[in-house]
Amino acid sequence: MDSWLDPTLLSRAQFAFVAAFHILWPPLTIGLSLILFGWEAMWLRTGQAYYYRQARFWSRIFLLNFGVGVVSGLPMEFAFGTNWGPFSIAAGNFVGNILGFETVLAFATEAGFLGIMMFGWNRVPPPMHLFATAMVVLGGVFSAFWIMVANAWMQTPRGVIISDGKFVVTDFLEAIFTPDLVHSFTHMFLACIELSTVVMAGFGAWYLLKRRHVDFFLPMFRFAVLATAIVAPVQILVGDLAGAALAEHQPAKLAAIEAHWHTNPPGEGAAWSVVAWPDTTAQENRWAVEIPNALSLIVTHSMTGEVRGLRDFPRADQPPVWIPYYGFRVMLAAGVFIAVLAIWTLVAWRRGHLQPSRVCDQHWLMRAWIAAIPAVYLALEAGWLVREVGRQPWLVYGLIRTSEGASTLTTGSVLWSLTGFVLIYALIGITAFAFARRIAIEGPDLQSPLPGRPEPKPAPGSPGGTSTEH
Repeated sequence: MDSWLDPTLLSRAQFAFVAAFHILWPPLTIGLSLILFGWEAMWLRTGQAYYYRQARFWSRIFLLNFGVGVVSGLPMEFAFGTNWGPFSIAAGNFVGNILGFETVLAFATEAGFLGIMMFGWNRVPPPMHLFATAMVVLGGVFSAFWIMVANAWMQTPRGVIISDGKFVVTDFLEAIFTPDLVHSFTHMFLACIELSTVVMAGFGAWYLLKRRHVDFFLPMFRFAVLATAIVAPVQILVGDLAGAALAEHQPAKLAAIEAHWHTNPPGEGAAWSVVAWPDTTAQENRWAVEIPNALSLIVTHSMTGEVRGLRDFPRADQPPVWIPYYGFRVMLAAGVFIAVLAIWTLVAWRRGHLQPSRVCDQHWLMRAWIAAIPAVYLALEAGWLVREVGRQPWLVYGLIRTSEGASTLTTGSVLWSLTGFVLIYALIGITAFAFARRIAIEGPDLQSPLPGRPEPKPAPGSPGGTSTEH
């Protein structure tokens, strides 16, 4: 049997595909919900219709992403029982509880108040509507937190012992607040905000290029650029701190991310390869473009700090190298591109190029922001691949291997289900893109009355009015 037809490998491919598709949607809902709350709070405070119009326009994008996120995420829950039964039995005492918390304490809160947020503008008082929006924000943030708790525990397991082949929780708080959680949740939360501000800036740039609704989208564009300029450098800093934590808790993953094979001798710094051709068979890079001592400086903040190489670990415990190595560089390149783009735009703003009379002529700048939308999504996907592939060959790092956690399934059953997921998710993705395109083409609604202001009754004899003629 060919290796690519191995049921465990196919189960991994299926879960990876579903997760890669699903992760496209919730981050935008989390980031947008925060911004929607801000727009609505500003509307209640100032009474300016502009903030209300912004909230209503972006709530349509929010609802689209929320719906697709729910539909695409449900199969992941079932996959733990169908494709990863032994893992579910072994880790269910903890992971099952955490996913239950996410459903009851987070998703139910978010979904329960979503209807009020979307359709309650003229049905509940404005303060109550703002409260509903706040609960949607809270539900989304808690959902991300509990998901990252489960994932961080799989990366750096704590607070459990293994008894009769099952993980028994000995310290629930220790199991929740693992060494990986702080960095991973912060990094993911910032990614949600950065993704949202970049999408907003890209949308605004598209409208400005077409000279449509300039008065509506230019202030929003400026806000999104300013927010991105703040968040993007912080995100890079958090990523740097996460890299130092990897050296302590997952050194093999760090070595794979950097294609670093040999532990550097005392007094000699480890070089950072900008680009390389890793050879896992020979356990070395065939060629590399390197910066001397840079890896030691990045990881240990010392020019000669020790960074363990992959050769220090048995081959059976080594992660794949190609995906983490190039995935990290794609993520880094996209992140730097967005940070530089934000700074470039701030300089243009300072020079007066973002004035209403000039902004629509900044063609290259606007096109760059449109290109930033696929770039930020690419960074999101690449970062998740680095995180998950870099954990291999472990499902729970150092405790249970991926091969030990897979269900005993036939190749045909997994292959057919994988094919079905690819086709169905492709249809969902195309449909979602079509709806997003329709929202963009329609643009904002600038005519509907504000909540609390009754719509004027039609005059007698007019369409929708009461005729006086018989």
